[in-house]
Amino acid sequence: MVIENIKKRYARQNGTRGLLLSLFAGLVLALTMGAGKAKAQIIGDIAVKVPFQFYAGSTKLPAGEYRIHVLDDSGLTMMEITSADGSTSALFQVEETDAKDTPTKSELIFNKYGDQYFLAELFDEGESSGSEVLKSRYEQRISKNAEQAQEHVPVQRGNATKQSAAR
Repeated sequence: MVIENIKKRYARQNGTRGLLLSLFAGLVLALTMGAGKAKAQIIGDIAVKVPFQFYAGSTKLPAGEYRIHVLDDSGLTMMEITSADGSTSALFQVEETDAKDTPTKSELIFNKYGDQYFLAELFDEGESSGSEVLKSRYEQRISKNAEQAQEHVPVQRGNATKQSAAR
């Protein structure tokens, strides 16, 4: 009788351990897959010369040269755009998105409503995944009443200031 109770308890514990081990393995697998997807987003610095005034998130920025990078410790969800001279910057929130077609060059895509431009997406050359800028309340309001077009602006890797000095 005592031996039977011990066998039942041991079987129950092994079943619980097996379940916990399976759950742990599933969690590790899910985290590994998620990390692989995040690597497809824009990582590192990109430099761009934007020929028009635009919004990045809810901040209005003048035409000019900019450097864009993901903020450290943001989980790839926050980016910063800074003017080449460092006088202007803005933070904006992004999420992963898939390109309709794999881009042949690194580029920023802007949504255009009338004469107003909003930074919408960032893609690296040859990557089918990129970063989509979450729409600000202002862009959401404007987009309801205006026809939308898109403007593509090529980007370069590296520091915008260094590239400006080289020109």
